[in-house]
Amino acid sequence: MSAAATELYFYHLEQRSLEDVLPVLLERSLERGWRAVVQAGSEERLEQLNSHLWTYSQASFLPHGTEEDGPPAEQPVFLTLDDGNPNGAAIRFLVDGAPLSETAGYERIVILFDGRDEDAKARARQEWKAARDKDIPVSYWQQDETGRWQQKA
Repeated sequence: MSAAATELYFYHLEQRSLEDVLPVLLERSLERGWRAVVQAGSEERLEQLNSHLWTYSQASFLPHGTEEDGPPAEQPVFLTLDDGNPNGAAIRFLVDGAPLSETAGYERIVILFDGRDEDAKARARQEWKAARDKDIPVSYWQQDETGRWQQKA
């Protein structure tokens, strides 16, 4: 798959937090038959997400792991600080300012950013411009007042 074939989605978080949104997006990815990589911007955030994904719902189980949990290839959802694709994921989620590097090999890359954080919005704008300059297909999704996603661009 070429870099141009990868879709780049920007999710602007306003009504709900990353902790509310990420598990739902991961569940939907797995339902599609996609493996996922979640790249965090810091070790602290990685550990927080790892714990949260085990406990976010009593009614669900979201199989995931980190490097500490065994071979990455065995994890349907792999949490990392690195930019590789060790579990053969079709979708990559970038959170908390994790940098976008390589897009090749993914169906979709999703950048989730906090709309209340001016630095996060500025980074997202830079990533948007860089992707457009490379002719990567991009779309922008924003939460409405009820928290539902609406495509804006």
